[in-house]
Parts: sequence; C-alpha cells; structure tokens
Amino acid sequence: MNVRRSAAALAASAVLCVGAAPAALAAPSPSAPPAPVIPSGLFGKKDPTYDGVWRQSFALLAQQTVGVKPAEEAVAWLAGQQCANGGFASFRADAAAACDDKTMYDTNATAMAVQALKALGGQDAAVKKGVDWLKSVQNEDGGWAFVPGTPSEGNSTSLVISALAATGEKPAEVKSKAGKSAYEGLLSFQLGCPAEPAADRGAFGYQPADGKLAANADATAAAVLAGLAQGSVVAPAATDTPAAALACPAGSADPAGAAQGAAGYLAEALKKDGHLTAVTPGADQPTADTGNTADAVIALAAAGHKQSAAGALEWLKANSADWSKDSPAALGTLVLAAHATGTDPKSFGGTDLVTALNATGPAARTADASASQAKDEKKDEKDSNQNVWWIVGAGLAAGMGIGVLLSGRRKKNQL
Repeated sequence: MNVRRSAAALAASAVLCVGAAPAALAAPSPSAPPAPVIPSGLFGKKDPTYDGVWRQSFALLAQQTVGVKPAEEAVAWLAGQQCANGGFASFRADAAAACDDKTMYDTNATAMAVQALKALGGQDAAVKKGVDWLKSVQNEDGGWAFVPGTPSEGNSTSLVISALAATGEKPAEVKSKAGKSAYEGLLSFQLGCPAEPAADRGAFGYQPADGKLAANADATAAAVLAGLAQGSVVAPAATDTPAAALACPAGSADPAGAAQGAAGYLAEALKKDGHLTAVTPGADQPTADTGNTADAVIALAAAGHKQSAAGALEWLKANSADWSKDSPAALGTLVLAAHATGTDPKSFGGTDLVTALNATGPAARTADASASQAKDEKKDEKDSNQNVWWIVGAGLAAGMGIGVLLSGRRKKNQL
C-alpha cells in the first residue's frame, strides 16, 4: 500500500513538474512550509494532498466492515470530493470549486472511493458516476493508469477491476474502444512461463522497463483480488488450501487461474522472512514492507489460502504498530486483513485496531447512539401511532355524535 501511494505521488509530481526542472534546482526557502489544513470530516492529521480520498476510503470501508457507523460528516466529505464527471482527484482542498482541465484525476482514489461509497449504501448515484468515469478512462489495451491518458500499469488496472467487481460490474465485459477487455489488460502484466528467475513466475509487474516486466509485490497482491473479481473487503473463506506456484509451461490465460498463480508467488515470497521486503531510497539493505505484507495477507485469504498467510499475519500482529500509528489507511488495511482471516481486529497483537482507527477521524456513530436513535425513532413512531388513533377515535366519537344528532332529528321529523 505504501508503495502504491508513493508511486502515485511520483506519477502526479512527474506530470505536474514537466518543464519545471530549473525551479526545482533553486535554493530552498529558509521558511518552513505552512502546516497542512485538515478539513473537518477527514481522517488523519498529515498532509492529505496525495492521499486524502485514498485514506478516507479505507477508513470508512474498514469501519463499515466491522459494524461501526461512520460519522455523517466523514461520509459527506468523501462524497463531496467527487467531481461532476464522476472522477476523484487525490484531494481537493476546495471541493466547492468545479473540477476543470487542470484537475489531476486519480484512478486509484476513484476506485477506492467507489468501493467505500458502495459499501456505505445510499450513494447509488455517486457510485454509478464513479464507475462510468472509470470506464471512460480505460486505455485501448484494456488497462488503466494512475493518471488518465498515460500508459497502463498493473497496480491501477487491478484496483479499477476490483472496484468494478465490487459494484456489480463484470470486468470481462468492460472493454476499451479497441475492444480489449479489462482482464486482457490485467493479464498482460503477469510474468508467465518462461520467466527468469523462475521464482518470479506468477507475479505481476508494475510497468515494463526496457520491454521487460519485473515482479512487483504491490501489483501482485492487487492482481489477486482483481483476477478473482473481488473487492477489498474479503469474507473469510470456507475452505483453506496451500497456495501453489503458477502451472508451467502453459501458465494460465484465465483471470482466476492467473490470480491463483499470483497467490502462489506471494506465498513463496513470504516464506523466507514471514514478510515481504522492499528497498527504500537511500537504504543499503531491503527493509520490511509492512504495507504490501498486509495486502498479501488479504490476497491469500481471498484466494482461499489462509494457512499460507498465517505466518505473515502473525508477523503483522507483532510488527505493524509503528507503521500503522495514526495512519487511517494503514489501520484500515489491517482491519481488512483481520476481517479476511477471521481475526478479531479489536485484539490484533495487543492492539485494538478499531479503536485506533476511530481515533484518527470524526467520532463515529456508536452502537449506543444508534440504539438511542432507533429507540427515539420507535418512540416517535409510537407517539405518532397514538396520535393517529386519538384522531381516529375523536373522529369516530364525533361521527357517533353527529350520527346520534342526525338520528334524533330524523326521529323528531318522524314524530
């Protein structure tokens, strides 16, 4: 997950900064940059420029999944970030201003926002607009890019497919103007047979470099969910089998088979240390990749391989506290990992993930508040019913009185 958002930020920066190299070489300003203004309703206290919609979507999706009723202002903030055409930017400081040709649209943010709004319910129009926008920016090869109009890559293609599946769309039927389906776009990023090294077979890549794909854990974990037509919320599987490597020499040409091959790659990659690793800028040695390890656990659970994810799940319980502290997206991802594996998110290695997540944003509507609201609604309904029956009763009484009076008059006239 961290890799995905870092890549997203770099992609956005690259597009925005074309031709701006001389300015980048200027001497830095001696004054410190102003502290970011955190809008009311938004989860997290860090600068939301590159991940505001992303982290909000994960927070709301995780809360909804574990039965927490998100704050109305938090839902309103997310819905308010949507542009009129259905797309989302990573973050819009002034959501009241109309989106225009300068808006930096973000397929990743849109995909996650659509999933969250669908899960929350009552947002059908916003979900449809978001889905329609995602379809409108599909590349001719069937895939998607983080920034619409740029070459497709494995991460964004997978995220969009998962969002489409979560909202009831059939990815195989979502086709580009050139007739390529979303799944054709996805499968073009898998390292099949022969792939060297052989250990990379089944993995998915981000984008080809010099015509060659390299295994990318982030893209691979996301591709498992996409190939299975599965959104980010994964229900614990009824069956549990060990993950297997991609079948060779033929490999797999169907999305579900490709997803299983990708799961096999992740399972093998986790065996060495119990977690995935990544080389961070400036580091001499690979370091633990906590975000993608959490994504891999969700992916393996979705593929029916809980036991293959067991070691990584235990590693996350023991080592994810610092990584996820005060981070809505990280905490939300861990909540979803716990949910996918049937683990209690309120007792995750000694951490109550739900309480920690709730603390990063607007106060959720608690069960007590919901119960009180339901009680008030029931009382209002009861009072309303009583009022109705009182009026009916009064009407009947009045009717009886009028009937007696008329009857008396009739009798008098008969006399």
